[in-house]
Amino acid sequence: MLRMNGIEYRQGDQTLFPRIDIEIKPGEIKAIQSTVNVRAILLQMIAGEESIRKGSIQIQHKTLAEDKQKYFSSLGICWYEEGIYERLQVQEYLAFIGSLYQSKASIKEVLQLIQLEEKARWKMHQLNRSEKRRVQFGRILMQKAEIVVFEEPEVNVDLETKRVLHQFVGILQEQQKAVLILTTSTESAITIADTVYRLDEQGLHQIEVETEEKGRLKSLETDGIESEEEEVQVQQSFQLNKISAKVEEKIILFDPQEIDYIESQNGQTYLYTRGEGFPTGLTLKELEQRLSHQGFFRCHRSYIVNLQKIREVITWTRNSYSLSLIDKKSSQVPLSKSKLNELKELLGVE
Repeated sequence: MLRMNGIEYRQGDQTLFPRIDIEIKPGEIKAIQSTVNVRAILLQMIAGEESIRKGSIQIQHKTLAEDKQKYFSSLGICWYEEGIYERLQVQEYLAFIGSLYQSKASIKEVLQLIQLEEKARWKMHQLNRSEKRRVQFGRILMQKAEIVVFEEPEVNVDLETKRVLHQFVGILQEQQKAVLILTTSTESAITIADTVYRLDEQGLHQIEVETEEKGRLKSLETDGIESEEEEVQVQQSFQLNKISAKVEEKIILFDPQEIDYIESQNGQTYLYTRGEGFPTGLTLKELEQRLSHQGFFRCHRSYIVNLQKIREVITWTRNSYSLSLIDKKSSQVPLSKSKLNELKELLGVE
């Protein structure tokens, strides 16, 4: 397993992140969402490239100082930027990694899993960025690491590589590997991992997803409304179609069709339009009620999507789905398995 006990990082008077404690056991997939700087420091600590001033990081119950060989032999890191042997063929590179770790893994099977069997004899410099990332996945399989850490696994890769990634992570879970995802993307973290945390200057806290609410309508804070029935009558007599958000001291009103999707993070809701996120005082449940009749769909406990913005429904695995959107950033938002059939009915597909 991978365990971080009481580690923290400070730069002068600035706290990049305070004391954190986290444990990833065999078969668990956990993700930490953070800024680029925090992600880089945390990964360097795990890799032994950054000194740990307080606390410890243990792999298989051993710190780097206690057993360097066991530490690194059990750890596999899939870096965002990683140097590779450009002149080697793909199969030669995998064979080389296998010899380093005395692995008996089948190169043929690994090539099939990363969907590069047709390019086995291609030299590494002939591959595009996404294909090189898949070779990194293959290296992890050849290495037979027990703990696997991914740095930004979905950034700047094509759709096919994302599908391979999700299948690959599923295989690692079946093999009872401990998997940690380090990313700046909340969407990516939620789609891949079972448990997601956010790490910032306030510490490490699990991202809470908003559950379906049941029960009574909230009463308006207005002296003239004394019952739910009166509230409903007021809502029926006047309905504001604009959705408000606040930026510094300004209140912005958005037309619903300007909104690409809506996300809830730790009790705060954000409206996303033209690649930017704007905080709103409305809850996800309130927005669902106001926007459902205007072509919006609650695709996940933490997300609402504008149906007009959906380009594609992506199936990663039998239990993992995403929606690819038509927006400035070609965003992807998670789709819960329980919502799949409902969405298909809305879209009129089988």
